[in-house]
Amino acid sequence: MAGELPLSGEPLPLELVNTTYVRGGVRGRRMDALAAGPRAVGGWLAARRDRFPDALAKRLHGVESVPPVRYQEFLELRGALRSLAAARTSGAAPGADPLAVVNTLARSAARWPELAPGPDFRSVVRTAADDVGREALGEIAAAAVDLFSGPAAERLRACPAPGCILYFVRTHARREWCTVGCGNRVRVARHSRRARDGGAAREA
Repeated sequence: MAGELPLSGEPLPLELVNTTYVRGGVRGRRMDALAAGPRAVGGWLAARRDRFPDALAKRLHGVESVPPVRYQEFLELRGALRSLAAARTSGAAPGADPLAVVNTLARSAARWPELAPGPDFRSVVRTAADDVGREALGEIAAAAVDLFSGPAAERLRACPAPGCILYFVRTHARREWCTVGCGNRVRVARHSRRARDGGAAREA
């Protein structure tokens, strides 16, 4: 699944949003990298475990699946994040329902140190989540709060290439597209349009 995704290296909330994409440009087909179900989410998490806090990353090692209820929550969070990304990049007000989804799940990211029982004063990390999938959801939702409210939000972009539905954070001033592929496709389309317009003008 991970190898199919056209874009990687974005903040985790956008990585989740971008698990839906269009393959083939304007006349392409909408794809869903998580459509295979709970195992697809498990694979997605395991492939990105190093992007999570250390304690959670260790627990994500070898994760193959998530419970069906967590799978549905991942899909719900993805939809909410896509809605918020669309609002943030267009200047629209965020919807109440997507905000509620993100804020509710972000509470699962709470973690704190405690002293473990025993004579050695060992510190352990406790979390508000009841399982690894819910904890991961919380971390992604909390990261989304930081993304949409922080300085990176000013560089958040919806790819302007026709047919593309991906989002990215603009990392340098010359970056216009989510991927080189989108940029190339737009340039080829422009070249073809100029050639076609030029030919029509000569015939006239």
